[in-house]
Amino acid sequence: MQEHHFAARRTARYCTLGPASAAQEVWFVMHGYGQLAGTFIRHFEPIDDGHRLIVAPEALSRFYLPGHRRVGASWMTKEDRLTEIDDYLAYLDALYDRLFESIDRSRVTVHVLGFSQGAATASRWSTLGHVDADRLILWAGDLAHDLDLAAHAETLQGLNLTLVVGTDDEFVTPERLAGLEALLIQHSIPYRLRPFKGPHRMDAETLTLLTEE
Repeated sequence: MQEHHFAARRTARYCTLGPASAAQEVWFVMHGYGQLAGTFIRHFEPIDDGHRLIVAPEALSRFYLPGHRRVGASWMTKEDRLTEIDDYLAYLDALYDRLFESIDRSRVTVHVLGFSQGAATASRWSTLGHVDADRLILWAGDLAHDLDLAAHAETLQGLNLTLVVGTDDEFVTPERLAGLEALLIQHSIPYRLRPFKGPHRMDAETLTLLTEE
């Protein structure tokens, strides 16, 4: 048996909040495993103030959630993972280019936020893609575990990196968070830690505070 790959056309979906014409900030927000862009972007309604364009790309791999009544999406799985990573990086780069055809990059700040599985996606895109980000927010998630921090430390050092985690997050345990912090310190990557009281979820109050930093 021989395995082969070839590029095939695929239509991607993304959702937005806010007007592009008046945007002073552009936020790219990456959903977590099993979520969809249309539901995830609702978490950002509290910061939709007319001067912020929020862009939620949807992962390319959709599937039925348990019970087959709802659908979710995943950025990648362990199956053919390197190809899936290449595909979503190319997709996010194309989306970035599309949006900035009509937005003057010099007049806005660019924020990249990834929630849960989307945190790995956000960290890969911020270092391996051609997005020109001013800020990276990893919410209830990690840097991509296979990211070469020695090679990309300079890029990450130039980002305003914020880690957001709930005090009762069942996935980002204190041990896992400590490991991530140790890794960042080892590579001299500055960061802010923004904890909030709660489990593995988005939090409106914390999100609003992030817009004030």
